[in-house]
Amino acid sequence: MIRILLAEDDAVMRQYLTRALERSGYGVTAVDRGTEALPLLQADRFDLLLTDIVMPEMDGIELAQRCAEIAPDTRVMFITGFAAVTLKAGKTMPQARVLSKPFHLRDLVLEIDRMFDVESASGHN
Repeated sequence: MIRILLAEDDAVMRQYLTRALERSGYGVTAVDRGTEALPLLQADRFDLLLTDIVMPEMDGIELAQRCAEIAPDTRVMFITGFAAVTLKAGKTMPQARVLSKPFHLRDLVLEIDRMFDVESASGHN
């Protein structure tokens, strides 16, 4: 099972994404800020860090940079509603994927499946 660490400060969005990703067969651990994600990255193994970019205390870009140091095998995907921030993320972490809000859940699942070469046989189209 692909394990995802979700860092999203908006409670409604965090709960929505967690439920949807779990229904799609992923294991999800969700936190509301980057500073809460760091100890989890140090203590456990995740396949994907799915992080909002604009968050209090530590933004998603800094979190992704720290993740690259702590757990270099963990892939990164940013989610954001800010176009200018998307450009900064792309320059800072060129290997990371960026998904702009609003996005359809199907697009998120397809993008994650694509990152991990998951076959469409899992029921995702």
